[in-house]
Amino acid sequence: MIRLRSFILKTPVLQSPMAGCTDIAFRLIAREHGLELAFTEMISAEALVRDNRKTSLLLRKVRGDRPLGAQLVGHDPIAMEKAAAILEAMKFDVIDLNFGCPVRKITAMGAGAALLQRPDTAKKILKGVMRSVKRTPVTIKMRSGFEDPGGQEALRIAVMAEDLGLAAVTLHGRTRLQGYTGKADWNIIRLVKKALRIPVFGNGDIFAPEDALRMMETTGCDGVSIGRGALGNPWLYHGIHRLLDGKNPLLPSFEEKKRTALKHVRLEIKYEGERIGVLQSRKITCWYFKGCPNAAPFREKINRANTLKEMLGLIRDYKETNG
Repeated sequence: MIRLRSFILKTPVLQSPMAGCTDIAFRLIAREHGLELAFTEMISAEALVRDNRKTSLLLRKVRGDRPLGAQLVGHDPIAMEKAAAILEAMKFDVIDLNFGCPVRKITAMGAGAALLQRPDTAKKILKGVMRSVKRTPVTIKMRSGFEDPGGQEALRIAVMAEDLGLAAVTLHGRTRLQGYTGKADWNIIRLVKKALRIPVFGNGDIFAPEDALRMMETTGCDGVSIGRGALGNPWLYHGIHRLLDGKNPLLPSFEEKKRTALKHVRLEIKYEGERIGVLQSRKITCWYFKGCPNAAPFREKINRANTLKEMLGLIRDYKETNG
């Protein structure tokens, strides 16, 4: 059990927000496989304050999709403060602040991981958000640094966050410069954990239940935040829970992958409509069958599918063998 101010997290596993990935369909499938706390896709504070329609769609809620957090990204302290108040009024369970996005269009405007190099602006953002949010736990997700791999930038912001009353820190053990390449440095997670009293979640290179256990054992972090490792692999959540309980993780059969992919695609169409849902489902389906036999020709067919019927038929007909 992990306490985030008034919110109690029963399991030490949460799902990181991922733009273009952690939509309603993704979250519902993840919850069926053991995920407790999920997040919407990353939300632009400036767009939310302007009442942008596309941003509003990212914040939709449906039955069975709780507890649910929302993550804000932005560079302007006033917009971040106003946006956080809006999210609290919408009754999200957790509000997370993005200090880790490495994408150039985000960092170029001084947001995401760029805030690790701008402690004065970071402090204004944190103070403003904590001033506007009265009840909802506020957390922060960051990288180990902008370009410096030593972890001092992350440590400085993490200590500041704790001092200002934030509820938890999630740390991705890569710099902005690394992007998603190379290996995550879990030593930075241990460094930050030793310095803080509030919960610390480790993030980076968790692709199997054993990775999560090893991260928690080697860094002392309170929990793990799953990123790309859960794409097409919702069994990861239950696997981590089982391993922490001293049981062996259960691997899905090929037929179970097909059943889950079919359900994920149907949910995508339900909530996004057929045109957008099919486009989204092309990458989603490829996630599920990455590394499977005959994956290359299957992927080529899936990426040409234009209708739900065609998409479902290709998944049903997909076989591990050529026989």
